[in-house]
Amino acid sequence: MTSENTPDPMAVREFLEVLHPLLRRMRAERTLSPGKVGILHHLSLHERATSTELAAAVRVSPQAISLAARELEEMAFIERVPDADDRRKTWIVLAGAGRAKLEDEARAGEGWIGQAITGQLTDDERRILKEAIPVLKKIGLEVPRG
Repeated sequence: MTSENTPDPMAVREFLEVLHPLLRRMRAERTLSPGKVGILHHLSLHERATSTELAAAVRVSPQAISLAARELEEMAFIERVPDADDRRKTWIVLAGAGRAKLEDEARAGEGWIGQAITGQLTDDERRILKEAIPVLKKIGLEVPRG
């Protein structure tokens, strides 16, 4: 038995079972890994970041950020810029090509899901989905405990 403050374990499981195929399909439409897309997305929102800040934002190890940043730099999607005041500090910034790639990656996922929403859902189902977006956004903003 669950209280009002305790989620129903079956509902949580069903939610994840529905979510996983959607995420898998979206990732299949993209050409960059979720971590690299996360880096580009973070930089698009914050203009610049250090490797340490990116590791925390994307929730990966500093070593993984170092590797991903090197690969993104080789693709000309990001640039490293020395700090004007502290020569020991280097900022990572989004290059124009990186901004364009991020838009391409977003459109790749949006295309198929937009077609599915339009082609498979009724007007009432589309309204329900639209009303659920703020709730899903709230879950996504949850700070992990740990």
